[in-house]
Amino acid sequence: MAEAIYVGGLLVATPLLDDPNFRRSVVLVLEHDEDGGTLGVVLNRPSEIAVTQVLPSWDALVTGPPVLFEGGPVQTDSALALAVVLSGEEPLGWRRLQGRAAVSRLGTVDLDAPPEILAGEISQMRIFAGYAGWTGGQLENELQEGAWYVVDSEPGDTFHPNPATLWRTVLRRQKGDLALVATFPDDPLLN
Repeated sequence: MAEAIYVGGLLVATPLLDDPNFRRSVVLVLEHDEDGGTLGVVLNRPSEIAVTQVLPSWDALVTGPPVLFEGGPVQTDSALALAVVLSGEEPLGWRRLQGRAAVSRLGTVDLDAPPEILAGEISQMRIFAGYAGWTGGQLENELQEGAWYVVDSEPGDTFHPNPATLWRTVLRRQKGDLALVATFPDDPLLN
C-alpha cells in the first residue's frame, strides 16, 4: 500500500464509503497539492453516453468501451481526456502527468485540439465527464475516517478492459489483509 497521496496513485474506496458518487470506485490522482487540494478521475464508471454523441471527432481514438466515463461529481458538463503516448515525446495537444513511473507515458489531452495531430501519437485514450476534487486537507480527513485506501497504480489500470471489475482487481493484487477486502460482498447485509 502506498504511503501518501501522489500523482499517478490510486484512491480505492473502502467498503465503508457509501457515497453513491464513489461507492467501490477507483480514482486516479491527476493533481495533488497538500495546500491546494487534489483532483482525479473515477476509472471504473462508464456511462451510457457514446463518445460519438458528444465528441464525435474523437471517437476513433477512444479505447473501448467507446463511451464517456463518469469522472466524478465536479463539473459534469465538462470533459477531460487521458491518453498514453507511443513514445517518450510530448506531442502537441498532450500534457504528461507529473507522477511516478506507472504513469510516465500517461497525460491529458487538449480536446480543443484537432484529433488528427494525436492520431498517430497515442495508443489508448478515454474521455471523462467531470472529475473528483477535494480542497486542501479534505481528502486527508477522508483518509483518516477510513473512506479510502491509497495504493500504487499499474500501467493497465487507466484503460482496464472491464471497468466493472477494476475495484476488485486493484484490491486483489495488494499484499496482506488488504487483498481480502476484494472479497467483500456488494451488500454486506446479504453475507
